[in-house]
Amino acid sequence: MIHFVGAGPGAEDLITVRGAKLLEQADVVVYAGSLVNPAHMERTKDGCAIYDSASMTLEQVMDVIIPAAQAGKKVVRLHTGDPSIYGAIREQMDILDAKGVPYEVCPGVSSFCGAAAALQAEYTLPNVSQTVILSRMAGRTPVPERESIRALAAHGSTMVLFLSSGMLGKLAEELIAGGYAPETPAAIVYKATWPDEKVFRTTIAGLEQTAKENGIHKTALITIGGFLGDQYERSKLYDPAFAHGYREAGT
Repeated sequence: MIHFVGAGPGAEDLITVRGAKLLEQADVVVYAGSLVNPAHMERTKDGCAIYDSASMTLEQVMDVIIPAAQAGKKVVRLHTGDPSIYGAIREQMDILDAKGVPYEVCPGVSSFCGAAAALQAEYTLPNVSQTVILSRMAGRTPVPERESIRALAAHGSTMVLFLSSGMLGKLAEELIAGGYAPETPAAIVYKATWPDEKVFRTTIAGLEQTAKENGIHKTALITIGGFLGDQYERSKLYDPAFAHGYREAGT
């Protein structure tokens, strides 16, 4: 069996209990060394074969995990955050399906959740935004035109942008062209939940300068929207005048 496991956003204790147990039991681990906290490898048992996939191709990863699984070994493919978000797991699962190799996915805590914790913020505030858009800037890897930053910005929703911290000047231009005001609150969260986590609050117009002043060019999430401001409405769920199936409305 091959287990795709989400390692969480960075902090070694933010892996799930299930994920930690799978690591402890694994005979073979292939982990994304450029992003996953290496402290997770301390959970592995003596004799576990460990591979850093940072320099490996898809084919090289498959050449490790498929023979191991076919030999009856327990294999963990450890991804950063949650494997379903920019994890490139579909292409791996398709190959495993074609080879008849069983696998399962263990979800993890995504870095966008870690960023909200670092900001002590709620992405979905009443009458501010009820939608969170997870996306990235087009770079060496393109995105569909309908999902360009300019097109997505037209919604005015909360945005959390991955893989974009090296293109903040262009990002700001696209966000503003799409409809956000230059003074819209923004934040850069560097290495959310890691020991060296850093948070920089700014505006869309100030993103590029803020990053330059603080030496941020990778391993950071960019958050955009009114959820970073001070104005919002109280939730109806806990409003004493609002009735629902578990509580009658008060006077």
